[in-house]
Amino acid sequence: MKFLTRPLCLLTFAASVALSGCASKSPDQKASGEIFDPYENTNRSIHKFNRGVDKVFFRAASKGYVAIIPEPMINSFNYFADNLSMPSNVVDYLLQGDFENAGYALLRFTVNSTVGFAGLADPATDFRVPAVDTDFGETLHVWGFGEGAYVELPLYGPSTVRDSIGVIVNLFTNPIDFAPVRPIDNIGVYAEILRRLGDRGRFVDTVDSILYESADSYAQARLIYMQNRRFELAEDDDDAYLDLYTDPYADPYSDADPYADSSTDPYEDIYAE
Repeated sequence: MKFLTRPLCLLTFAASVALSGCASKSPDQKASGEIFDPYENTNRSIHKFNRGVDKVFFRAASKGYVAIIPEPMINSFNYFADNLSMPSNVVDYLLQGDFENAGYALLRFTVNSTVGFAGLADPATDFRVPAVDTDFGETLHVWGFGEGAYVELPLYGPSTVRDSIGVIVNLFTNPIDFAPVRPIDNIGVYAEILRRLGDRGRFVDTVDSILYESADSYAQARLIYMQNRRFELAEDDDDAYLDLYTDPYADPYSDADPYADSSTDPYEDIYAE
């Protein structure tokens, strides 16, 4: 019974916290698409800590990782980490009512776990099974919860209240991802660390330019994360963040002007006579 009630308690807790986290955001901020960052001082302190960890350890480790490990092996580890996330994707897609993508996630997991040597290869893509990816943060978005305040998580990086809840809940919705009793069994966590090492090493110049070359690395990282996340979620609601991507210099009357198309002459019939 405890096994059945724990996920329900987590879902209830996540929904209540997400709702409370979004309640303090003003209607004007929601309408303008402005980033809501009431915890900026704390976030900046955490960002400074994360930046220090990256500079001392993670950056060097990632460069060594991609320099020593052959590219095909790095790809295999990434496939493995991605495959381990599929059971959690199935759960989230079902909660979102997206049964088609839930089926794709289940099919990818089945194919790659068997034909793909426990997920170290990706034959599902060769079989043209669509790639899918979601999380509980997106599930909350589909349910109607706002993103809430921007937060930066220690060792994890940029997030929001809603997505932070998603990170925690997804640890428990995937039975092979996290084992609090036996840390040695946390294969999903270790696989994700390897994937992040690979990504950090592959895109070292881009990440370095954000963290160490920009005038305000915190503001830069925050903007990039929020724009990418909002664009990603906008697939569920095409008008959700439209204001972020419209051209501010576009002519608002171009569609309203019946003579906007210069290729047509309104006096064409007169000249014809």
